[in-house]
Amino acid sequence: MKKVKQAVALLILRLCLLANIAGLSHGALQVGFYRGKCGIADVEMIVAGVVTARFIRDPTVVAALIRLQFHDCFVNGCDASILIDATNSEKTAIPNLTIRGYDIIDEAKAAVERFCPGVVSCADLIAIAARDAVFLGGGGRYEVETGRRDGLVSLAQNVSISIPGPSASIPQTMAVFANKGLNLTDMVLLMGGHSVGVAHCSIFKDRLYNFRSTGRPDPTMDSFLANKLRARCPLDTTTTTTENNTVDLDQNPFQIPFLDNSYYRQLMLNRGVLEIDQELALHPLTRATVMSIANALDFPIQFGAAMVKMGAIEVLTGMQGEIRRFCTATNWPPFT
Repeated sequence: MKKVKQAVALLILRLCLLANIAGLSHGALQVGFYRGKCGIADVEMIVAGVVTARFIRDPTVVAALIRLQFHDCFVNGCDASILIDATNSEKTAIPNLTIRGYDIIDEAKAAVERFCPGVVSCADLIAIAARDAVFLGGGGRYEVETGRRDGLVSLAQNVSISIPGPSASIPQTMAVFANKGLNLTDMVLLMGGHSVGVAHCSIFKDRLYNFRSTGRPDPTMDSFLANKLRARCPLDTTTTTTENNTVDLDQNPFQIPFLDNSYYRQLMLNRGVLEIDQELALHPLTRATVMSIANALDFPIQFGAAMVKMGAIEVLTGMQGEIRRFCTATNWPPFT
């Protein structure tokens, strides 16, 4: 009898320890984090309504929201620090000057606040909106994890060291992704967001006329594509008008921009617009992965998994950070 009591006591002790260990993960991200926290309102459905309405008017929001999440997560983690308005915030950094979608997140925030004020973080709204954009862009629907908190720091100087530029080498880009816990395959998959993206002439014009200061075009670019892009981005101009012209990053001439693996097939044909894009198909470290994705039938699933992984970078959970009342400002100063 004594041994039975001891065994029962030991079992209770173990269960208590397991309960305590489980309690430590209460702040972790999870699917359906807001379920039951806003009464009968479905937070994700509210956000989906906002994003869908905007998509109907402007399909380019797909690329905008994917890029918004990428630029947020790679600087200080996925904490909505990119949304803060201030003279030296991340918004003001050069790589972020062409970011769009801020107003969509503000609209989504206002919508959810009407049902449950002070509950849903701006960081989660970015992740949910990006997921909905991926779905609307034809990339399939994945389950988005939520439970993030909003950050208190937003500094422009943190951006340039965290976002790889359009001419970054493959090793440099891999190092940036590895620093965020993402591997080579994650990197190549996430670059697939370019399949619905565009680039301004000023970003890649050197490849058309003066690649790496040689006075010649980039020899790796398909000649027909180069001629097409030169017509869109002429060399001589006295204004910035043509500098601001845009071209699709997926140069498949037979379909409209769609979030699929067509982008990778174009890279295999040397039809990448950005240098970093084309290097994915040329560099020995990434070429096999590009080929695999170009021929895969499950790109939407792979891309969704990579987005979920990116969405967990250096997140604030539990009692860290805050839930902002307005996404453009922290609840209390200072934010720097």
